[in-house]
Amino acid sequence: HAHNPVNWYPWGEMALSLAKKEQKPILVSIGYSACHWCHVMERESFEDEVVAEYMNAHFINIKIDREERPDLDHIYMEAVQILTKSGGWPLNVFLTPELKPFFGGTYFPPKNIHNRTSWIEVLTNIKSLWGNNRDAIEEQAERLNSHLINGNEFFNRIPLSDVSRNDGFTKKNVESIKNKILSKADTVNGGFGAPPKFPQFFSIEYLFIYGHFYQDQEAIQHALISLKQMLKGGIYDQLAGGISRYSTDEKWLVPHFEKMLYDNALLIGILSDAYQLTKDFFYKEYLEKTLSFCLKEMKSSSGGFFSGMDADSEGVEGKYYTWQKSTVDKILSPYESKIICNYFNILESGNWEHSNILHITTEIDQLALVHNVTTLELLETTSAAKQKLHTEREKRIKPIVDEKIILSWNALLLNSMCKAYASLGIATIKEEALELYAFIINKFKAPNGGFYHDFNAGKAKNFAFLDDYAFFIQACLKLQEITGEEHFLEEARKLTEFVINNFSQKDGGLFYYTNVQQKDTPIRKVEIYDAAIPSGNSIMAENLLHLGTLLNQPDWTNRSIENILIINKIVLNYPSSFGIWSKLILLQEVGLLEISITGKRNKAAQKEILAMFLPNKIIQSSDVEKPYPLLINKNYKEDLTIYICHQNKCLEPVRNLESFKRQITFN
Repeated sequence: HAHNPVNWYPWGEMALSLAKKEQKPILVSIGYSACHWCHVMERESFEDEVVAEYMNAHFINIKIDREERPDLDHIYMEAVQILTKSGGWPLNVFLTPELKPFFGGTYFPPKNIHNRTSWIEVLTNIKSLWGNNRDAIEEQAERLNSHLINGNEFFNRIPLSDVSRNDGFTKKNVESIKNKILSKADTVNGGFGAPPKFPQFFSIEYLFIYGHFYQDQEAIQHALISLKQMLKGGIYDQLAGGISRYSTDEKWLVPHFEKMLYDNALLIGILSDAYQLTKDFFYKEYLEKTLSFCLKEMKSSSGGFFSGMDADSEGVEGKYYTWQKSTVDKILSPYESKIICNYFNILESGNWEHSNILHITTEIDQLALVHNVTTLELLETTSAAKQKLHTEREKRIKPIVDEKIILSWNALLLNSMCKAYASLGIATIKEEALELYAFIINKFKAPNGGFYHDFNAGKAKNFAFLDDYAFFIQACLKLQEITGEEHFLEEARKLTEFVINNFSQKDGGLFYYTNVQQKDTPIRKVEIYDAAIPSGNSIMAENLLHLGTLLNQPDWTNRSIENILIINKIVLNYPSSFGIWSKLILLQEVGLLEISITGKRNKAAQKEILAMFLPNKIIQSSDVEKPYPLLINKNYKEDLTIYICHQNKCLEPVRNLESFKRQITFN
């Protein structure tokens, strides 16, 4: 937007002071690089000289990247949702000079169409109201601002005595959550609900964990079907790997083509779970493919990972990814083309808007029968054909990559890399994780002892938010788990103390989204929803639970339990919006599995245990005694000793993995 004729200001003192001085309304326009409709509105309105002249004359125009300032996006998205009952991006909201919102919406077209008011009409109406009926605007703004503040305080006012631990963490409650998730299951196509369909990785994770502990095959099977259908669909890039944000149809065929780092990080994590649970090569293949996509397409030369790839190329959504059958016929041999068109459902007429989105409609062994070849021969043919198509596609103009490097999303990927290493045991994955950790430590640390939120063009900026810290603490705990090195645990301890000191409310409980040192956010919000990414509060609850156990900090454990109980009722009513919170309720019900591994062979045993699906585990390993509860007063003389504690009782130590596996059958 730097070259738009609109006189855009960044959010900051200059623009806000100017609005007060000139007594003009503020237009805050929020978007992000990979947003298709943000680009459309830019082309149609913000690049129009006449529209820009009107905006510059009558408004103070502020452009915000929602990924750089999610705190502001949260506030003004909620305001627009209250005003219009819907939200999305581009997000356009009008404020008084005192930063109180009074009107807003998402995409506005250049002309009135489909019952949507044109952008210029919105501008002229607001300019007229501001000049002729400002008192009414101020009154609406005051009401809306009060609503935002009161809504923010709702979860601070729930007496903890209303929900006891015995009532909150029960088999009945975790079964109810499972049933509510499955009540929205698309049993034909996988996933949940009607289009647009998002992956909902947290609901899938919950079904895995519930199914594992309660031997519920229906839960596990729907989770696996959902993953498989997504991975075979057009929402997944069948040539280079990587998943798009969501599907516009129920069959996962037509994605909204942008690829975000956080979606792919979360996919890596859930595929790691799926492979641990099933040992099915299908999930291993897509796990490695998604990791490869992130490393090849999203990794910067400095070591961090970019935030996303646009949906558009050459101004057309999805152009980079779609194919004409005639093009495929030219690239491949007649036999290869016949096979690959069968495999990916490539049609002469196209399977979407006269072109083809590659998606798998036939199982490979069934296709082999149709073509009278072995499965191995068909795999070799499809693999060679896919490589040729990929090589040809590389010649096209690629979607633009947003080169911001965001701490929270990189921490999500780091956490998932650790899970992938645990699942697959491939040393290079652990090396990539350690490299990413070093990048975060070197580039994001701030002089105040905290961290910055984003890094771009060699510079880190903006105070880190709660989810930045929460996700990085979680990743440090996972690094401690896969390496056995306590300095990762100490980093997690230090950052948790920073969060408690800088993000806590006066009476404890849930955390604010912004640092107390950050002064340019109108409202300090408390974010609790697990949306496309987890909420910082749910991950902090998980971190406090784990750290309280590992470091013998009962106040941290108690705070975690208190925070889960504070929102217990709303989680039980709307589990799909609180996937991580739901998981925490389930883990409290089944209890944590504390595992200590000691002796000279601790690393080999640790690697085998990490490969198991044990979602409630807390694990430490060492060949020498260390000052942590799980490692004090243990036997270090034997080659291997494994200790298990569960539900406030410890079992007899065992000397081999076979005995360990027998002991955890109770689990």
